[in-house]
Amino acid sequence: MNNFTYYSPTEFVFGRGVEEGIGKRAAEKGFQRALIVYGKGSVVRSGLLDRVKASLDAAGVAHVEFAGIRPNPEVESVREGIRIVREKGIDLILPIGGGSVIDCAKAVAFGALHDGDVWDFFCGKAQVTQALPIFCVLTIPAAGSEASSSCVISNDEIHAKRGTNGDAFRPMVAFMNPEITFSLPAYQTAAGVTDMIAHICERWFSGVGAVRVTDNIAAGLIRTLMAAAPCVLDNPEDYDARADIMWAGMLAHNDIAGCGRALNPTGRAGGWESHGLEHELSAFDTSITHGAGLAVVMPAWMRYVWREDPSRFLQFALDVFDIEPIDDTDEAVEDAVTAAIDELQAFFVDMGMPKTMGELGLRVEDLDAVIETLHATKGDVFGAFKPLTMDDARAIYESAFNDPALPCTEDAEE
Repeated sequence: MNNFTYYSPTEFVFGRGVEEGIGKRAAEKGFQRALIVYGKGSVVRSGLLDRVKASLDAAGVAHVEFAGIRPNPEVESVREGIRIVREKGIDLILPIGGGSVIDCAKAVAFGALHDGDVWDFFCGKAQVTQALPIFCVLTIPAAGSEASSSCVISNDEIHAKRGTNGDAFRPMVAFMNPEITFSLPAYQTAAGVTDMIAHICERWFSGVGAVRVTDNIAAGLIRTLMAAAPCVLDNPEDYDARADIMWAGMLAHNDIAGCGRALNPTGRAGGWESHGLEHELSAFDTSITHGAGLAVVMPAWMRYVWREDPSRFLQFALDVFDIEPIDDTDEAVEDAVTAAIDELQAFFVDMGMPKTMGELGLRVEDLDAVIETLHATKGDVFGAFKPLTMDDARAIYESAFNDPALPCTEDAEE
């Protein structure tokens, strides 16, 4: 187990109807004016926005609305939010939504205290050291933004999607009511579960060997998600399964699944190769849902790199799927690892996720543009489990155009 620093300061208020206590909690902490950040209408249609506003009104906390945040939030929206914060004297940022809304709110929270442009934090010109306080109401379990030190923003002008990290913008309080997620479309639910599993896998395959206490937490989270997802897809109002997914999604990305696995004691475990590869896809085409892109890219990455450390993949196969090689021959090891990767991808597909790049609407000829932006973001080499060159990245992308269950022929690509 490597040295590590674990920090998770967020207060979680979990359960039925918890959003109705937001105003009281905000007033108790001395906040006077909140910026309510949300997306394109579902929180209005569901009545959730009205419940949050009523709670704030009852506690005497003024509020300003900032609506219309899209999936893969764009930096221009962040700049507009910063303008409102400064103009209205906001002292609390209150996103109601999933990862995109919360990430936009995070960027507003630290960007409002920065003298330069907020994109400075996403291109390496500035580091986050301070942010306005954040309360959040989670509506889409997926990104884990309700407790993470991560923030990802797109810049359409340069076709970039980049992240920054900082403990300063971890939400102060997260309100998590599984009932809010009953109305989520099946596709969104499935994409969210895929993202959660990817967050765990990025840490599992960090280039560090076994850390059994952390590995057991990680494998348990994946198994829980794989058990709960079919339940909610069959019965969207299964409260206990929704609660399992919501809580597991937070634990998947608040760093507990990476303790002792990072190469830097104060850093995050893993090289985040699959996320890096996927971000370029959803930056190239912002209609691509992040989880759907990961469902395609992550198994392709696994198939490309597993030989770098077969023992780590064998442990994953055993702990998650109860798969073991029949003997210690190279062929048996490959069969066991391949079977585990196939099982993982089959789970994604059974939830309704895509399997190939073509299903995402991408073409082989798009890869030149994708590789160009990947190189601008990551440099010549990136990754921890196996450092990837741009040639490696291209090979992974190209392999993901083929269904691994079919022969890699021109017909299969088509």
